[in-house]
Amino acid sequence: MRDLAVPLKLALTLWMAAAAAIHLYFGGFGFPEPITMRGFHLLVFVPPLFLLYPARRASPRHRPSLFDWLWAAAAAAPHAWVMANWDVVSDRMEYVDPFTPGMVVLSILAIATLLEATRRAVEVGLAWMVIASLAYMQWGHLLPGVLNSRAFTPEEILEASWLVPTAGGVYGPLTGIVATTIAVFIIFGAFMQGSGTGRLFGNLGAAIAGRYTGGPAKVAVITSGLFGSMSGSSVSNVITTGAITIPLMKRIGYRPAVAGGIETAASVGGALMPPVMGAAAFVMAEITNIAYAEILVAAAIGAVLYYFAILVAVHVEAKKEGMAPMPAADIPPWREVAQDAHLVIPIAVLVWLMADRWSGNFAAFCATLAMVGIAVLRRRTRMGWREVLESLAQAGRTMAPLAVSIAGAGIVVSALTATGMVVALGGIIKDIAAGSFPLLLVLLAVAVLVLGMGLPTTPSYIIAAAIGVPQILDLGSQALGLPPQALLLPAHLFIFYFAVLADASPPVAAAAFAAAAIGKASPLVTSLHATRLGIAGFTVGFAFLYDPGIMMRGSPGAILLATAIQVVALTAICAAYAGFLLRPMGLVARLLLAAAGLFAAFYHGVPDLLRLAVGAAVLLLLAGLPLLAARRAGRPRTVTGGKTPGPP
Repeated sequence: MRDLAVPLKLALTLWMAAAAAIHLYFGGFGFPEPITMRGFHLLVFVPPLFLLYPARRASPRHRPSLFDWLWAAAAAAPHAWVMANWDVVSDRMEYVDPFTPGMVVLSILAIATLLEATRRAVEVGLAWMVIASLAYMQWGHLLPGVLNSRAFTPEEILEASWLVPTAGGVYGPLTGIVATTIAVFIIFGAFMQGSGTGRLFGNLGAAIAGRYTGGPAKVAVITSGLFGSMSGSSVSNVITTGAITIPLMKRIGYRPAVAGGIETAASVGGALMPPVMGAAAFVMAEITNIAYAEILVAAAIGAVLYYFAILVAVHVEAKKEGMAPMPAADIPPWREVAQDAHLVIPIAVLVWLMADRWSGNFAAFCATLAMVGIAVLRRRTRMGWREVLESLAQAGRTMAPLAVSIAGAGIVVSALTATGMVVALGGIIKDIAAGSFPLLLVLLAVAVLVLGMGLPTTPSYIIAAAIGVPQILDLGSQALGLPPQALLLPAHLFIFYFAVLADASPPVAAAAFAAAAIGKASPLVTSLHATRLGIAGFTVGFAFLYDPGIMMRGSPGAILLATAIQVVALTAICAAYAGFLLRPMGLVARLLLAAAGLFAAFYHGVPDLLRLAVGAAVLLLLAGLPLLAARRAGRPRTVTGGKTPGPP
């Protein structure tokens, strides 16, 4: 991002703040016509990206060039036209009414500027995926076999990508959910940061875990989980909290790559943690037509297990290396934590309103106003007009890249749907699986991880869900004996978890690369550590489909059993990798413990009680034998006559 001169920087700050404020107002008092709102959303957020982000490394760093201004003007034109002609767009019959030459020009401008903005501000990989989707629509009819599609005219391609708001494309439902609910939650997250809630989370994590073994790493886990739930971006989470926690972890003895891996795993997991869960959860609610509150309930245990596994891994690693807690001087007293405790009230307001089934945007609107009002109670959290302005501007700067990435994902989804590629790719994976539901899930997990290499979590989830969910519903209903509707939410959560983990998985892991830069470590090694620390994402992802208790479905006994299996399995796997369970373990014990953990987590061909029993028995055996041996070794030896030898 450019470091702009003061006049333009101030102007863009005011622009972004005003755009966010209007979104917030709409969230509380109602949105205009969908096409008008989507056009406005892209109009206010796409053009500034050309002024904020340089085109090349050699571009001016403190001012936009003439070409940047031209790009910004070109980006504004199609969205301004849509806003001015919303009734024409809403009333026209798609693929029936003429797609005029003027519409052709505007659609080309819209797609070209979105691609360039995505390249500059998001990921070049997403821009190339959009280009590949458009190319497939143009030439897919020349390909053989299952890849063959019908022929499209250039006008049909442009119309499908730009002006079919009911099905997809630039103004499709995905842009709609970002312009409404997600935008207001991003504003709420910005106000949480501006009021000092981030400080509250950091101090709370340090006060809870700082005085224990491996304290800085545990602080990183707790803080990143709390902060990540509101930030919506794993990379920004790493940069914000990792700048403090990674150096602390290195100082007490963690290797740089391990410290970076801990921060990465904890940061990407923020998207799994209720009550916000980042942008993708709102998209999930839109796609599935399942209430957001129901998604939060279903995801709650899995999110806790994810962080439980990281804490276990951190603890055994610290015990093995004999690491010290945080220095006492760095641990805030509880009275300092209590000085910010009132900031949890707006979060409680958010959760209460959503649990009471108010719309997400209205709940976030009320919580944002509550944040400003509650922050006034103490001087250290009070938000003046400067803090309010900066929070709004920060929300706008966060929304702008998300706006173009979601619009680009909408083009991809539109192309996949129009060409039938969704069915073709799903058919290829299904054919390879050959009727095996477990193999299908493994293939889909790998496909989502690969797809997420160059994409942010939300578009990665959107595209992968379009391909994978129908296959899970089809084959899963046969394998598990459940109706497709019962598998809808588990299938989407399965895809969502692996889309989140892609940010931490090698070879391309944006969050791990950011952590590696802070820790001065190898990005590849850092991502490998992040992947093994995030092992719960893999086990819980599969459990959503095989163990419904993990989603709080079924009796209390079923819920406890599913949770206990995961606790035992994750403890065993983490301890086996570290080679430490109360004390160091040899290779044979580690292999046995790992096998028991993997059996409990993934082998669904036996009764659940047997999985739990095997995992728990091996875990207790390997934990108890060394204690028993140590106790025997510490007993005084007996001699003839039953007397014990005295001191020499």
